[in-house]
Amino acid sequence: MKFMIVGKASAETEAGALPSQELVDNMHAYNEELAKAGVLLAAEGLYPSSEGAQIAYSGGRSKVIDGPFAEAKELIAGFWLIQVKSREEAVEWALRVPVPPGHEGIGLDVWRVFDASDVPDESLPPEELDREKALRERLGADGTS
Repeated sequence: MKFMIVGKASAETEAGALPSQELVDNMHAYNEELAKAGVLLAAEGLYPSSEGAQIAYSGGRSKVIDGPFAEAKELIAGFWLIQVKSREEAVEWALRVPVPPGHEGIGLDVWRVFDASDVPDESLPPEELDREKALRERLGADGTS
């Protein structure tokens, strides 16, 4: 099972403030621990929302809305993508994320990631299975991504 651990933004991350060296070291140690356990698929920090955009849909049309966006607590500052055996294991890993100063009450989200392997092969037409397999091969995936 894949899960995404989502780190919420704060006023500091939205302002583009860099984390302390201590936090960087703690995050690096955490990421190494995930990698050593063989569960880490990806881990990335995000730029402030001022560097991003949102796409809104209305009446069949799309509209680009440039950042920054209003509520920092509703934004994300980074994520980990992990592959574990259960939701409980994902939560255990999330509980070990180093807490940045000033993040009291902000917290993390832990979301299960829907994977093509979650759909039984017999429920997809053969041409769709072939398309999915070819895409994963092009991406260098082994079917577990």
